Amino acid sequence: MSDDLAKRRKQLKFRSWHRGTKEADLLLGNFADQHLAAMDAAQLDRYEVILDQPDPVVYQWFTGESQPAEHLLNDVTQLLLNFRYTPEKL
Repeated sequence: MSDDLAKRRKQLKFRSWHRGTKEADLLLGNFADQHLAAMDAAQLDRYEVILDQPDPVVYQWFTGESQPAEHLLNDVTQLLLNFRYTPEKL
């Protein structure tokens, strides 16, 4: 079971870093780096639903232009909305 979770986390991390827009890559990729390791299987399910949303929709959640639909509101969505990406200083 833990091997399955490790494989799934790796796949979700890849999807998080390869979204299609640089903004979504940075936001979701960094979120995945920080939070996926602590998520259980049910939380990974909920995160996968978030990854199925289009980049512009997720980006609007981050900017506050829109809110997730009610059926998407859960602990993982709240964790994502509270996440603050801070780029590393060069």
